[in-house]
Amino acid sequence: MCGIVGYIGPRRAVPIIVDGLKRLEYRGYDSAGVAVLQDDGCLAVRRASGKLRNLEDALRLSPVDGGYGIGHTRWATHGRPSEENAHPHRDCHGDIIVVHNGIVENYLALKHQLEQEGHKFVTETDTEVIAHLVEKYYDGNLENAVRDAVRKLTGVFALGVISRKDPDKIVAARSGPPVVVGLGDGEYFVASDVPAILSHTRDMFFLADGDMAILTRGGVHLTDFDGRAVKRQVSHILWDPIMAEKGGYKHFMLKEIYEQPRAVRDTTLGRVGQESGRIFLDEMDISQKDFKAFRQVRIVACGTSWHAALAGKFMIERLARIPVEVDYGSEFRYRDPIVGPDTLTIVISQSGETADTLAAQREAKQKKSKTLAICNVVGSMITREASGTLITHAGPEIGVASTKAFTCQLTALFLIAMHLGQTRETLSTEKSSKLVEQLLHLPAQLEDVLRRDAIYEDLTRALFRSTDFLYLGRGVHFPIALEGALKLKEISYIHAEGYPAGEMKHGPNALIDENLPTVIIATRDPDDASSRVLYEKTLSNIQEVKAREGIVVAIACEQDVEELSKVADHVIPVGATNELLLPILEVVPLQMLAYHIAVRRGCDVDQPRNLAKSVTVE
Repeated sequence: MCGIVGYIGPRRAVPIIVDGLKRLEYRGYDSAGVAVLQDDGCLAVRRASGKLRNLEDALRLSPVDGGYGIGHTRWATHGRPSEENAHPHRDCHGDIIVVHNGIVENYLALKHQLEQEGHKFVTETDTEVIAHLVEKYYDGNLENAVRDAVRKLTGVFALGVISRKDPDKIVAARSGPPVVVGLGDGEYFVASDVPAILSHTRDMFFLADGDMAILTRGGVHLTDFDGRAVKRQVSHILWDPIMAEKGGYKHFMLKEIYEQPRAVRDTTLGRVGQESGRIFLDEMDISQKDFKAFRQVRIVACGTSWHAALAGKFMIERLARIPVEVDYGSEFRYRDPIVGPDTLTIVISQSGETADTLAAQREAKQKKSKTLAICNVVGSMITREASGTLITHAGPEIGVASTKAFTCQLTALFLIAMHLGQTRETLSTEKSSKLVEQLLHLPAQLEDVLRRDAIYEDLTRALFRSTDFLYLGRGVHFPIALEGALKLKEISYIHAEGYPAGEMKHGPNALIDENLPTVIIATRDPDDASSRVLYEKTLSNIQEVKAREGIVVAIACEQDVEELSKVADHVIPVGATNELLLPILEVVPLQMLAYHIAVRRGCDVDQPRNLAKSVTVE
């Protein structure tokens, strides 16, 4: 899980590469390095363990300069985080330089073979094997050597390669993890993700698996791994580069929490008919007839996106009356899932490059299931391979712990649930109009929630020293309890567990004492009788916790705050809306709670230890 940046053009390469690496630190921050071909013809490499500022210090102490080069920020998979294992890596003679994102599964066999041929290795990484393979096959043409080398690799990889012997050239290759190529005015860029190069160009294209890009000062040439020319469509990215900056907030995560009203609004607009209540989904190679014929839905995702998927199950089953199963992307393809032409497989990935989810999508397609992607990145692999795509409009999300991407995924799933319900005629025109009205009101309600920021100061002061948390929810609120617990774990390093509230008596009650905070989602739809029933049962759960002297933090709708304040230690209010839309509101206080606790504990909110943003290896 790493970030790659490369530049070739008339400007000095190092500042551009380092700036790009800063924007990719969410992909890994165990170590970093750069390599440039200097004007004197020498290849210069600088590396440092730890965060990128350590590399910047090394460059100040020992500067390098040149018109083209490559850089890397690392999340360790093979070999401990250290300067020795930091990228870029080189061959025995130092003529071939490689940066790599991914895993070479057969690196031990290749390393043993190369050692028998006289190659000497100096690191613990799998990447070093690639540099030696390129050296082995080099015959005067770098791209030919890279082609020969990648044919020997098993696993997934995105590569950037330069050579002193074949100057003024960067070779990039993809088989799995993302690679984007940027087209500037007489200059060219390569990176693992859009934000790294967005301040220099908005015209870029994504490599497909099996693609190789050769960047020279004269332009970019694309081939497949067999040397045949290929073409990829250039996308004009509309993200404002400033969107990827902190914008005055202390952390990216806090900025992204506050961007949620805008992000939900942007994901909704253009897809709903305000008067008719109809849902319009574009970019679909799935016909109305197909939507009506599906007999089951599978939703596949990982991490936070899996929690969105679980909430989506409640939405789709309630509105479309079709059975839904939710799978982890990492498990789906290993159990020979029962899907076919009558199955709609929805795949959810913020980046569109999540390796497990992409593999699950391909498994579903192989079994003739149509796939519908929910994704935040135009042109990513999952969107290109899907029968239909619903792009969320969260904008770039830099914080490793997902916030606005999650609420946009919930919004997208709600739109899909309504579309299926309308197509399958299980959702009336009157009900559709009411739901659209409530959906369009959500951004204003989110803004109301965010205006209550002061509530978290006293709350976090009371709770930040706790070592364990329990999060409870019922029905569609249970996935939000899971998400709240995950956020706290991710950024504050406090053990937290999400649980269905009705299962308390089957084990978790044993954990409750005066030291255990229990966060309970006790919201309800005032117009839904079944929601009132769940609310009353949740009140009973609160009484159970208080009977055992536990600390209760309740998320409640405004009309119930007074009632809940009599039994809960702390109550955080949100607005009332439809039961299926409440998760979008109630997750925001859980994000804020996790954020403020993490800050008070002195944790690195944007770059939590051992985690990376886009998990592009299994």
